[in-house]
Amino acid sequence: MSKRVAVSFAAMLAATVATFGVPAFAAANEPIQPIEAVKSNNPGLIELGKKLYFDPRLSKSGFISCNSCHNLSMGGTDNLKTSIGHNWQQGPINSPTVLNSSLNVAQFWDGRAMTLQEQAGGPIANPGEMGSTHALAVEVLRSIPEYVQEFKDVFGETKITIDEVTKAIAAFEETLVTPNSRFDKWLKGDKKALTTAELEGYELFKDSGCTACHNGSAVGGNTFQKMGVVEPYKTNNPAEGRFAVTKEEADRFNFKVPTLRNVALTYPYFHDGEAATLADAVDVMGRIQLGKKFSPDENAKIVAFLKTLTGDQPSFALPILPPSTDQTPKPRPFD
Repeated sequence: MSKRVAVSFAAMLAATVATFGVPAFAAANEPIQPIEAVKSNNPGLIELGKKLYFDPRLSKSGFISCNSCHNLSMGGTDNLKTSIGHNWQQGPINSPTVLNSSLNVAQFWDGRAMTLQEQAGGPIANPGEMGSTHALAVEVLRSIPEYVQEFKDVFGETKITIDEVTKAIAAFEETLVTPNSRFDKWLKGDKKALTTAELEGYELFKDSGCTACHNGSAVGGNTFQKMGVVEPYKTNNPAEGRFAVTKEEADRFNFKVPTLRNVALTYPYFHDGEAATLADAVDVMGRIQLGKKFSPDENAKIVAFLKTLTGDQPSFALPILPPSTDQTPKPRPFD
């Protein structure tokens, strides 16, 4: 099929869908599938995890919580190039969104944690992030009677462990999915959910090869891919990608493909945060991954499509955290 015919077909398809909607069988065959809401089966565990997610006392400073770098008011990120850690340390890498992270093949850009529970324990004991230790974090929680009782209610025992802490945080994070984006509504047959320009952007997204990596319900997150396939990606960031975990040379500069869900909220982009805008990210990805230079009009249409991937954001009452006691280890924010 010639390029002209392919473009004409894409335009015709977009116009047809805009008029008549997308048939159910067509949606089923799309490379991207809708996100479904999570059904909670352990509300006590999730509520405990929510408190721990927002509790800064898990950090040495008493100031940094999980929500500091994965702010649920800001798309599950901190919107910084790299995050700020204990004692104002500059983080080494961009914080990926926590939203829909349960759909990832693994956690962290290099995939060093296979589960959300494994990931949850990492920042607590990382001297460059929350700066505490697992032992100290558990000691803090054991000194607070309300937490002791809540852990007993959920786990059936009074001895709090770091395994229970991370299990609870992970259970809460598993609820942080974002269904009902306009694109999901289109996938489910709502012919008015997207504009013509957004549909044309989606066709460009597919025809250009973007869905080879950005597919599935999370529109990514399910594979590791080399950054810089057609031409090298130039950066001063020292991150080595999957190589840091496997030590296999073939994995050097292979990173987990980020989800594009809520991507309009999760700027800046890439593991080094160097792409400030979606237009920048589309331009760079087209060039170094696909060997394609998008025109300004094509770029704008792809960006328009990407903005339709913003779903319902998590909505809940902020937890009221139990107060510390005289026995609670004191925060040390300046050590």
